[in-house]
Amino acid sequence: MRVRAVELLTLRMPLVTPFTTSFSTQTERFPLLVRVLAETDGREVDGWGECVALTDLVYSSEYLDSAREVLRRYLVPAVFAAQAREAVTADGFAESVRHILGHRMAKAALEMALLDAELRLAGVSFGERLGATTASVPSGVSVGIHDSIDALLGSVGDYLDQGYVRIKLKIRPGWDVEPVRAVRDRFGDIPLQVDANTAYTLADAEHLRLLDAYDLLLIEQPLGEDDIREHALLARRMRTPMCLDESIVSTDAARDAIERGAAAIINIKAGRVGGYLAAVRIHDLAREAGVPVWCGGMLETGLGRAANTALAGLPGFTLPGDISASARFFAQDITEPFVLQDGRIRIPAGPGLGVEPLPDALEEFSQHALTLEAEHPPRPRAARERDAGPS
Repeated sequence: MRVRAVELLTLRMPLVTPFTTSFSTQTERFPLLVRVLAETDGREVDGWGECVALTDLVYSSEYLDSAREVLRRYLVPAVFAAQAREAVTADGFAESVRHILGHRMAKAALEMALLDAELRLAGVSFGERLGATTASVPSGVSVGIHDSIDALLGSVGDYLDQGYVRIKLKIRPGWDVEPVRAVRDRFGDIPLQVDANTAYTLADAEHLRLLDAYDLLLIEQPLGEDDIREHALLARRMRTPMCLDESIVSTDAARDAIERGAAAIINIKAGRVGGYLAAVRIHDLAREAGVPVWCGGMLETGLGRAANTALAGLPGFTLPGDISASARFFAQDITEPFVLQDGRIRIPAGPGLGVEPLPDALEEFSQHALTLEAEHPPRPRAARERDAGPS
C-alpha cells in the first residue's frame, strides 16, 4: 500500500446534553479525523481514523492542537519517509514512529486510518482483523454528574428504558456515595459501576470503602494515573473490584498493574494505549492472566464507535463497554447512526471500519482541514480554514 496524501480534519459537534465528569463539563466535541488516501495495484481507497484527544489538558497530557501538530510535523512525514523504503502497513506503523516519543492518541488515530485503508483494499472487516467472535456487543452507558439526585435518577431511568444493560456513574468528592445509594434504592439490582477519573487520593480510602455496601461491578480509576502502587493498596482495603483506566497506557503498564494486584479489571481505550493493535495485545495479556477487560469510550463519532465495537467483540471483553448508541451524545452523527437493539450495538461487517462519513455531515461540522501530500508541503483547504474552537 502506498499513501498518496493524509488529510487532517477538525470537527465541531454539539452534544445533546452537557457531560460532566470529575475534571470537566463538555457541551461539544471537537473530533480530529485522519483521512488516508491510499492505493495499491491501481486501486484507491480512503481510510479513516479518529483522534480522541480533548481540547484541553484535563484528561491526559495530549490535547487537540498538540495532536494535530504532532501528526503534521512528525507522524505523517514519518509514514511518507518509511514508504520510500518499503510498502506501508498498519503492522509496521508502530516501528516507523518508534523514535517519536509519546503522543499515543495521535499515533492511534493515524494507525487506525492506515488499518482502515489496508482492510478496505483487502476486503476484510475491522472485526475480523482484530479477532472479534460475535456480531454485536452489549451496550453500557456512562452517566455524567448531575445538578441533583432527582435529575440523575431521571436520566438513569431513561437509559434503562432505552435498553442499556449497564449503568456507569461518574463520581467525584461530594458526589459519590449518595448518588450510588439513590440509584440502588430506586432501580434495585441493576449492573452498576462508578468512575472517578483520578479524583481521589489514598487518604480517601475509608470514605471510598462505603461504596462496598452497594455491590458495584467495579470502581474505575479512583486514584492518580501514576498511582499503581496506591491502587494496589486501596484494592486490598475494598471489596469492590478495582479497575484501571488512565493508568493503562501500554502493555507494560497493564502487566505491572496486574502483577501488583492494582487491577482486577482493565478498561481498554485504543486511543490511550497507542492504537487498536496495541489494544489487542493488552486484551491478550489480560485474558492470559484471567483479568476481565471492557472497552471504554471517549465520546467518539461513528468512526471511532465502529472501531470500538470491533475491539469489544474480542472474547476477553466480558463486561459491557461504554459503546452506546450515537444518539447518546449526538443528534447528528457523521456516519449512519449506531442504534441500540435489544441492549446491543452491531459490529459493522463491511470492509475496514464498515462505515464512512456522510459528506453533508462532514461539511456541516468541519472547522479546519489540512492536506499533507507525499513529497509536497502541507496544503490548507481554504473553504474550511476556520477556527477550531477552544483549545
